[in-house]
Order: sequence, then C-alpha cells, then structure tokens
Amino acid sequence: MRMLIVCAILAIQTTAAMADKVNLYAAGSLRAALGDVAQDFARASGHEVATTFAPSGLLRQRIEKGEPAQVFASANMKHPKTLEAAGKAGPVTRFARNKLCAIAQPGVAVTTDNLLSVLLDPAVRVGTSTPKADPAGDYAWKLFARADKVRPGALAALDAKALKLTGGPTSAPAPKGRNKYGWVMENKRADVFLTYCTNAVLARKEVPDLQIVTVPDNLSVGAEYGLTLLR
Repeated sequence: MRMLIVCAILAIQTTAAMADKVNLYAAGSLRAALGDVAQDFARASGHEVATTFAPSGLLRQRIEKGEPAQVFASANMKHPKTLEAAGKAGPVTRFARNKLCAIAQPGVAVTTDNLLSVLLDPAVRVGTSTPKADPAGDYAWKLFARADKVRPGALAALDAKALKLTGGPTSAPAPKGRNKYGWVMENKRADVFLTYCTNAVLARKEVPDLQIVTVPDNLSVGAEYGLTLLR
C-alpha cells in the first residue's frame, strides 16, 4: 500500500506541474486508497484532482475514445500497456498487488479447503465481475483455469455457471456510497462471489455477516496493478 501511495503521488505531482487540474482515472478497487491520496494532494498543493473510478477495461476504452485522462491506474498491466503500445501513454509502472478472495453468504458451509467443491456445486450461485471489462473478472477465469488442472472439467462448468454481476457496461450500479460487492451480496444475487481481497474486506464492513474465504494456494491468482501517464 505504501508503494501505491508513493507512486500515485509522484504521478499526480508530475501531471500537476503541467496543469492546474489533474484527471485521475483509476480502477474501482483503488477508490478507498487513491481517493484519500487525491484529496490530500489537492488540499496540500492547491491543484484540483478530479477522480474517476470504474472497471479498468471500461476506462481504457473511454481513454481510447478521447476522454481527457492524465493519470491511469489500472487493476492489471494489460490495459495501460495497450495504451502505451498505441502511443497514448508513457511507460507503465507496476505499483501495487492484490489477490482474489471469495465472499460468501453466512449460510454457505465454505472453507479454504472445500472452496472448489462449493464453487462447483450446482446449487451454489457463483458471482464474478465481467471479464475484459473488469480485470477482476479476468482473474476469476484464471482461477477457473487453475481449478481445471485440479479437477478436469472445472473450467467448463464454472464458465457456464458464473454470474457476471459487476464491472460490465450494463451491470446494475450500486447505490451511491455503497460498496458494490456488499450491495450485491446483501441483495442475495450470489451465494459466493470472487473478487479482490481488498474488496472483500470493504464489503464485510458494510455487511458484517459475510464470510471472507482465502483461496487455496493451488487456485490462488495474484493481481498486478499498472500506473501510467497519458500523452
């Protein structure tokens, strides 16, 4: 987290030196950390920092269409590197890491050891973010691919049953001020939801009965966050 904050401040400072207003586009999972950084920097420097938090893939598409982002903090390396390759962004720095956890409803009998069996249970609704639009969805499918090596056929089964509930262009938005994962689970739209561990903690702050389940090592998927300045 310290690395995240340092990199973000340096990026904002670099941009602020060239403009009175800084447009920061960042992954939704960075809202808590970078929102505070942006506010603190604005107060200390006098430079306005306008923040836009959304799924990284959707932000990349908006930048490609010409929206005036100046700093892009993505939940993966792929989206900022795509912009770099297109000449729209400078070099990409890996500035943070995350990993997937499972959030479960209080009545689900799930542990780290039986997580895969629970995910494959036909009676259990598995929620994810939307692949391509939101890296959290891409990471969920990487977890499914790992599961296939442990239990052949798991990838096809999970691909067929997973509910893409967040992160897509048509996903239902959570009410203002609500954590979208806590909101989804509170409304019983999934029995188990795969998301970043940082999101899981925030969801349980809003919905204390939720369980947070650590993904076993043989299924664990890490997330690398990339930061770049737009041209």
